[in-house]
Amino acid sequence: MLKLSDRPLQQTMKITKIFTFDSSHMLDGHDGKCQNLHGHTYKLEVVVAGGLIKSGAKDGMVMDFADLKTIVKHTIIEPFDHAFIYNGNNPRESQIAALLEGWNMKTMRLDFRTTAENMAAYMYACLKNAGLHVSLIRLWETPTSCAECDGV
Repeated sequence: MLKLSDRPLQQTMKITKIFTFDSSHMLDGHDGKCQNLHGHTYKLEVVVAGGLIKSGAKDGMVMDFADLKTIVKHTIIEPFDHAFIYNGNNPRESQIAALLEGWNMKTMRLDFRTTAENMAAYMYACLKNAGLHVSLIRLWETPTSCAECDGV
């Protein structure tokens, strides 16, 4: 019978936690419907990789799911959820944001076009900067369309 102690000593494990948040955005200049202001219920998959903790209360874990949840909620979910996410370098999107802010509505300024691809890369970098050993970010814009970033 195989025992847990028979596993490779330097084995890397991965854990995944899934989050959802709602946001609006637009892609000014796009040649399709996404040029219009619209919203998504985004699904964010965060994959963290590492060796197993070998002692204490978190023995046998890559990290505690509760700790992962706290970091992702603070770093990504709280700023993005129910916000108009806009490209601060785009004058039209900035005008819309200023109007919304004048009505005391939540906005989030980014310095790039708010495509799923760009946002996945941004989220990856933010979570890395927060100290997570992120292996992969997968950002679902619709139930059938996602972008992923593995940092490469």
